[in-house]
Amino acid sequence: MSVRILPDFLVNQIAAGEVVENPASVVKELMENALDAGADQIVVDVVDGGRTSITVVDNGRGMNRADLEKSIMRHATSKLPDDDLTNITYMGFRGEALPSIASVSDVTIDTYHAGEPNGWQLNATTGEIKPSNWDSGTRIRVQNLFAKVPARLKFLRGDRAEVMSVLEIVKRLAMARRDVGFVLNNKWFFPKNQDLLERMAAVMGDDILGRMLEINADSGSTELSIHGFISEPTLRRASSVDQFLFVNGRPVKDKVIVGALRAAYMDVMHAREFPLCALFLGLNPHNVDVNVSPAKTEVHFLEPAHVRAFIIKTLRARLAETMNEHVSVSQNMVDAPVPHQMNLSAGIRNCDDIKNFNNSSVMRVCDSGGDYNKKVFDNRASCPDFVINNQEEPATRVDVFDDMPLGRAIGQIGDKYILAEKENNLIIVDQHAAHERITYERVRTHAIKVQPLLTPIVVNMRIEDVNAIMTVVDELKLSGVVLDAFGDTAIAIFEKPADWDLDWAHLLHEIADEVRANGHSVQLNEKLHLKLANWACHHSLRAGQKLDLNQMNALLRDIENTTRGGQCNHGRPVYKVIPIADLDVIFERS
Repeated sequence: MSVRILPDFLVNQIAAGEVVENPASVVKELMENALDAGADQIVVDVVDGGRTSITVVDNGRGMNRADLEKSIMRHATSKLPDDDLTNITYMGFRGEALPSIASVSDVTIDTYHAGEPNGWQLNATTGEIKPSNWDSGTRIRVQNLFAKVPARLKFLRGDRAEVMSVLEIVKRLAMARRDVGFVLNNKWFFPKNQDLLERMAAVMGDDILGRMLEINADSGSTELSIHGFISEPTLRRASSVDQFLFVNGRPVKDKVIVGALRAAYMDVMHAREFPLCALFLGLNPHNVDVNVSPAKTEVHFLEPAHVRAFIIKTLRARLAETMNEHVSVSQNMVDAPVPHQMNLSAGIRNCDDIKNFNNSSVMRVCDSGGDYNKKVFDNRASCPDFVINNQEEPATRVDVFDDMPLGRAIGQIGDKYILAEKENNLIIVDQHAAHERITYERVRTHAIKVQPLLTPIVVNMRIEDVNAIMTVVDELKLSGVVLDAFGDTAIAIFEKPADWDLDWAHLLHEIADEVRANGHSVQLNEKLHLKLANWACHHSLRAGQKLDLNQMNALLRDIENTTRGGQCNHGRPVYKVIPIADLDVIFERS
């Protein structure tokens, strides 16, 4: 068969297959055009999930007659004034949206430009342009979506599901542009000029208030910065629905950022749970390629490893702030301050003999109450002289607790929970979870004990797998594995963590698969975390163990100064703060 040029209608329908997947993708393209036109108010209305009609109205600059006529031509755009695809600062730039949408539906455009005596209306099906009384911005009506390609119509979901997909698009753009107001179906409202926390609460729900940690960092000379909020590890979702990621103001779904987010939360949250976030990554436009897919949701970084390392370092540093270091960024939005993450500088200060977590003598340190009291809570230098009887304390004694985030221990319930009071709050601490985190952080501060191998472990692999492994050699070395290529089709392991009896061939193949899919691997780090976490869990203070007030207060002081002390190694909360006002409600005193 000879080579031929496809007709325009078929070319447009092929492009529509890439750009227009469902009603939500139509809304996304039209809203992005409205933002590029300078709109600060966008109203979206969908009927029958978008099948019958989609209407997007904005108060942007609009188009004159000549621009309106060209707007439905393929690759016609008002962006890219210097024709530089390496310096894209617009939401849209391909010039495919309107002609692609018009090829699978009936499109009518009403627009007004300040330089024109009147508005104009364009029927994209016939190409007819006529004067209209439209007098502000642009209105685009998309009717009978996929009527021209019925095969695509049958793949649409129910009306409610399609509206929810549209809502997700609106939410992501609303998060990206807080200076703009958005309305969907006259039901969902996002007022313009909200600050980030207010917009996040409107998008994610009020349960985030007082439970988000502010991120604000830059890498200096590399023109890389990140700001926004991440959730406390104890605030999580069952899916990634409330993870909002942006690159230079563009909503993205990027595996590098998602992988970095997962790695940052690795030892404070279960792998099947997801933190909440709104993270805005900024970098030189020349160092990121947004021209990857027609939907413009993916990006390619020039230096993905550098970006990933920067994000992980920044987020882990924020999560590692101690309770004593932390000041809530949201105190003005809640009635009572809520403690957040913590950081360890010295760990269990009087367990200095913990050098190797595999040492059996160390494993016995906390096996009994007596040893526990002697080894862990012989801590008087860091704690006041606590009263351990029922005698009344001097008034000045109370003052020593004023600046302590977890306050004064007042008792123990069920030999598993410590009760403490601070100002007008009751604080409940899970003693096992608290000491488990302290133990874990103390152990992980020591260098991994590495075992050199007399005979290297040689794993045969495909050439592409060997190449994948070699791209993460430095990361694997940080986890105690020293290896190198052994020819083109094998990897030789020369050093490994001591006492690790793993199926190294299986592990290396898993790492290679992950690197080829995502550009990085967390397999080995996760296995190291699980080993440390399990050891810490089995060798920490147990539920059912009685403590006196000295021991309780010493544990509170330690957890206040422990990295990521707000949750145990499995992601469970270490403490809960209950305002006295809530107790008043329970007992009908309010």
